[in-house]
Amino acid sequence: MPVSESASALEAQVRRALDTVQDPELRRPITELGMLKDVRLNAEGGVSVDVLLTIAGCPLRETITADVERALAAVPGVNTVDVNLEVMTPEQRNALKDRLRGGDPVRTIPFNRPDSLTRVYAVASGKGGVGKSSVTVNLAAAMASLGLRVGIVDADVHGFSVPGLLGITRPPTRVDEMILPPVAYGIKTISIGMFVDGNQPVAWRGPMLHRALEQFLTDVYFGDLDVLFLDLPPGTGDIAISVGQLLPGSEILLVTTPQSAAADVAERAGSVARQTGQKVTGVIENMSWLALPGGERLEVFGSGGGAAVSGRLGETLGYPVPLLGSIPLDVALREGGDGGLPVVLADAEATAAGHSVGAAEDPREDTAATELRRIARELAHRPRGLAGRSLGVSPV
Repeated sequence: MPVSESASALEAQVRRALDTVQDPELRRPITELGMLKDVRLNAEGGVSVDVLLTIAGCPLRETITADVERALAAVPGVNTVDVNLEVMTPEQRNALKDRLRGGDPVRTIPFNRPDSLTRVYAVASGKGGVGKSSVTVNLAAAMASLGLRVGIVDADVHGFSVPGLLGITRPPTRVDEMILPPVAYGIKTISIGMFVDGNQPVAWRGPMLHRALEQFLTDVYFGDLDVLFLDLPPGTGDIAISVGQLLPGSEILLVTTPQSAAADVAERAGSVARQTGQKVTGVIENMSWLALPGGERLEVFGSGGGAAVSGRLGETLGYPVPLLGSIPLDVALREGGDGGLPVVLADAEATAAGHSVGAAEDPREDTAATELRRIARELAHRPRGLAGRSLGVSPV
């Protein structure tokens, strides 16, 4: 084969390999985002690649470099790889933002668009301390492990905890007014905790809370998600009302514990759906029991609270509100939260590290991870109705 044809074939393979390199924040190929400026090959099998970063201080520049080098190292005939990082011009950044927004110059909430197929779950509770944030993070992680595109908005501004539960320590990346959320375990996440120093409190009142939530939903680029979770603060205050206004199509997942005191408050939180027009998808009972070494179950907080909330809300709202699951008290769930590794992923992580965990050490089926994964599968496989949605067709 002539040299020119050989070089052309190698360049084609190189460009196909670069199609597999994704921007770690935008989760789309760099070739699709206009980030690949140039590719040069020499006769010795050397490849030089010029990549455009969105901003000069891109926190993941080393990740992008490593991903490009890894992709090209697998191409037969490539002997050396040189990655040159440059920064987009303002015009190139504007073109990127237009591409991401689909050409829409108006800053809107993308999940409210008629063609959006993202299912939005607002995870609520009547009171604090019921494990709502842990449930949110683990359901999101379980769905992401199933291959779904998942995001989380930590809407609990005063009691933010999602970044810690996911082990996120770096701030979001700003591209002018657009915010690119950090990604952990395949979950794009935004939280006010990413914008404060240390463990400083956020002392905001109603209007500021609403504005913060609105900015998260308009300025943060989540891309095309299958599921978006909102971790709401407990109770029926400003944020709960704002979610109903800003995301009227969102569905409520209600988290409670078994005791009557928590169940009664949870019922009030779910009843807000009548005022906001949202649907309560179901109830999740957390801390349902503690599995003892002998196989017995100790109901530390009593029993029946989740079922009671489910039944009473069904009567109040006029449609079935199922009890989606009962999650036991499990030390592994707490350890996963403290370590920034969701318990639903802990088995897979340990297996990849060469450790034997899960069924080999704990043959019980009544673990928190097992129940959370089951609930996540049920929610993930619920059919998405098309009622009220634009199908993009018109009569002829």
